Parts: sequence; C-alpha cells; structure tokens
Amino acid sequence: MLPDLTQYLWILWLALAVLFVIIELLTLEFTFLMLAAGTLIGGLGTNLLGGPWWLQIGLAAIASALLLFTIRPLLLRALHRSSPVVLTNVDALVGMPARVTRAFVQGAGEVKLDNGETWTARLSAGVTDAQASVGQSVSVIAVRGAAVEVAPEPRPSTERTVEHD
Repeated sequence: MLPDLTQYLWILWLALAVLFVIIELLTLEFTFLMLAAGTLIGGLGTNLLGGPWWLQIGLAAIASALLLFTIRPLLLRALHRSSPVVLTNVDALVGMPARVTRAFVQGAGEVKLDNGETWTARLSAGVTDAQASVGQSVSVIAVRGAAVEVAPEPRPSTERTVEHD
C-alpha cells in the first residue's frame, strides 16, 4: 500500500522555508524572511505537534501575515533609520552648478548642468540678462516644470589684499 503522505509534510515545510530564505537573500526586503518564519512557526511547528494538514496551512498563513504586517515594518524602519537621505531625480538638481550655453533673452536661456544634462533655464528674480552671459557659472535655484531657475554664482574677488607691517 501507499504510505500516508501527510507524515512527510515536515519535509515540505522545511524545503519551503529554505526556498523562502534563498529568495530573501536575493531580494533583501524582509518579505520572504517573514514567510519563511511563518512556515517554520505555523507549518512545521504545528506538524511537529501533530496537527492536521489543514491546521498547518492555516497557522502558517496566519503567522506569515502577522509577521509581515507587524515585524517587517519595524525591521525596515530600523534598517533605514541610519541611512542618510539621498536626493534623487529633480530634487538632486537644486544647488547644482551649471554653465550658460545659450544667451539669456528676456530671462530665458539654456544651461548645461554639471551632470551633463542640458536644460531650458529662467533667470531668478532680480537678475538681468547681462549678469548671466554665455560660459558663465550659474547655480540651480529651483526646478519649474521643464525648466530650471538659475542665479549667477558669486564671482571670486580678484583684488588682492596687501597687509602692511
């Protein structure tokens, strides 16, 4: 006769937990780690205590869900607490140096940012076209849609101060 396959369910629970741990090592998001813990606690634990297969599956699902919605957010918060905030995309452009590539006419021109991107630019309020000539260094003040608002960088003083004894 065929053996009762439910007596070998512990192998399935253990293999499933190992598979979840391997997937977790590839994703590093704590999702599959919570599923692995749920299968070990709910599935394998209930199996070793002699529970029926349907109870094993139910407790594994409940344990995994509880871990996913309680422990995982705490772990992610603790992991990201020490990492510095890194500005990306448009937020990273504010404060970036640039060079004027097309002369400003009525406050509109073109600049090439230090990251290599060329943007349509608008001069900041109070800055005249003559203050931002081609080749001059400017700095991004803000991003306004598809254009950046720029202001000339202060030029270093060329005067020398001579100290007298």
